[in-house]
Amino acid sequence: MNFPGGLGGPGVGVPGIPSSGARPAAQGFDPNDANIKMLTNAMESCYAKTAMSGAAGFALGGLFGVFMASMAYDTPFHTAGAGAGAPGIPGSAAATPLSSLPLRKQLAHGFKDMGQRSWSTAKNFAAVGALFSGIECGIEGLRAKNDLGNGVAAGCLTGAILARNGGPQAAAVGCAGFAAFSAAIDAWMRMPKDED
Repeated sequence: MNFPGGLGGPGVGVPGIPSSGARPAAQGFDPNDANIKMLTNAMESCYAKTAMSGAAGFALGGLFGVFMASMAYDTPFHTAGAGAGAPGIPGSAAATPLSSLPLRKQLAHGFKDMGQRSWSTAKNFAAVGALFSGIECGIEGLRAKNDLGNGVAAGCLTGAILARNGGPQAAAVGCAGFAAFSAAIDAWMRMPKDED
């Protein structure tokens, strides 16, 4: 008896279960098929890589935002706005300790805050992921090389673009920071793996 994905053949299989000896037909697709080539080329395009990075960044950013929002309620000094005044600012007329509200209002406030933080973080992660991936893919296409320089240049451009509203000094710091982080991650990813 052969199992899907198993090797089959005489003497090969699960111990205690006899093998039929017949090898199953090759599972998979012909890489030379025109439709497969078209899909492969579409997935390797810069547009698809940018969109996939943006979608993955949005999903991971959303999860990260939910996690970080859930960690924000561990202090007894957290306040929730009770009116149209200045919510959450101690000393203002609208500041009410969150722990003094009924449980239903505490939960409603917590879920609303989680949703807002999750949405904000998801948008930011999506923008960073799509921007970096698109720039790196464009640089790789222009240079016709896949090396550490692509990630460093893309990191520099991404950091500068994201910090552009802070002025030239902020753009330079953003460029240096993103380039250094990108170089560190890319160098770590390209290290040979230990085969223990």
